[in-house]
Amino acid sequence: MLVKDIYQVVEQDFRQVNQLITEQLHSDVPLVEKIGQHIIESGGKRMRPLLVLLAAKSLGYEQKDHALLASIIEFLHTATLLHDDVVDISDQRRGKTTANAKWGNAPSVLVGDFLYSRAFEMMVQLGSLPVMKILSHATCVIAEGEVLQLMNVKNPDVSEAKYMDVIQGKTAMLFEASSHSGALIAQASETQAEALRLYGHHVGMAFQLVDDVLDYVGDAKELGKNVGDDLAEGKPTLPLIYAMQHAHPEQIQLIRQAIRKSGTEDLEQIIEIVQQCGAIDYTNNLAREHVAKAKQAIAILDDSPAKQALAGLADLAVERTH
Repeated sequence: MLVKDIYQVVEQDFRQVNQLITEQLHSDVPLVEKIGQHIIESGGKRMRPLLVLLAAKSLGYEQKDHALLASIIEFLHTATLLHDDVVDISDQRRGKTTANAKWGNAPSVLVGDFLYSRAFEMMVQLGSLPVMKILSHATCVIAEGEVLQLMNVKNPDVSEAKYMDVIQGKTAMLFEASSHSGALIAQASETQAEALRLYGHHVGMAFQLVDDVLDYVGDAKELGKNVGDDLAEGKPTLPLIYAMQHAHPEQIQLIRQAIRKSGTEDLEQIIEIVQQCGAIDYTNNLAREHVAKAKQAIAILDDSPAKQALAGLADLAVERTH
């Protein structure tokens, strides 16, 4: 299934979402609006709002609250990106200059706070306590995931299990919250809600695993960020963790040193090691397993264009090149 076919299923709903985002970005403080627009309009895939819309639609939802919920999710996601780029000292995102590189760290952090706050204002407008429970919990887990990742920086002894905890928190949690809350807004049964929650979890895990692979085999222009960013930041992601368990002793030593000193001086050599020892295949296969579990989870839903789009979206998580 092509990307455009997936988005087409909820095309009209997306127009509503975009309109709501524009309206809710309004602020009497010009810099707030400017930075908010800069990151929201910087060409993201809007996958998380898409999950909300498709989850609701797959259960036959025909009201309008899912558009507001999708906008809330996009605001939460954008807030985390603003904060992330400050923490990671990133200067490029989606092929454009990051807000922190353009305006500085302080405005980026504060506008991230504004977007979080506006998202919670919108949640009150939505008026669903079960949804608020999911999203408030998700924001806590995401923050913990980011702190956990920070604690793992420059640490070559991070285990695969610890790495999985990080990506569950910092990435999969918002995917999970998106599809789960989308189900709740559509008055899903317990079985349907759990199916869509699991679907979001597995798609999120697959998405991050592929993201970590692309850091070693992707194209910088297509990615919209520098290849080797994770290594430059001293982040031990799964391709490196696997390589440190399966490469030759001198290669393992090289990777451990590179993680400790956080740099890309040995990037070409490390990319070669990661590819030769099977780390890329291992990570990609793990991502495919998560996609299979995601599709299995939604097998209980009635067949519909939205359900097909959800299955197609899961496939895209591992087929993407950026």
